[in-house]
Amino acid sequence: MTYAIIEAGGTQLKVEPGRFYDINLLPVEAESNYTVDKVLLVNNDDEITVGQPYIEGATVEGTVLRHRRGKKVIVYKMQPKKKTRKKRGHRQELSRLMINSISIGGSVIATAPETAAATAPETTEMTDDSEE
Repeated sequence: MTYAIIEAGGTQLKVEPGRFYDINLLPVEAESNYTVDKVLLVNNDDEITVGQPYIEGATVEGTVLRHRRGKKVIVYKMQPKKKTRKKRGHRQELSRLMINSISIGGSVIATAPETAAATAPETTEMTDDSEE
């Protein structure tokens, strides 16, 4: 199992190829590629590479699937005996990032597995042409 720990959107995430993650809004358009060069750790079949603080030449490539908004968080402030109440909501702007590959020094060490739907042969519609 190959994974990497990256820093993106102000947070640190453990990422694996073929999975998607919701991170803080990225400054790119949807359906475009995004490369993260702030890689803190890479684990490739129990061979661990740790950066100080980042690994030189290591990148994680992904595709921004779409931009979305997170769940609403309600903030309710109340001062007892003062008749003061404030109710405010917040929804965080997020980007959904699909991880395509992890590479070190220009060589790809892990890629996303191909989906079964993409490799399956196309099916044709069956017609009943038999005469009885």
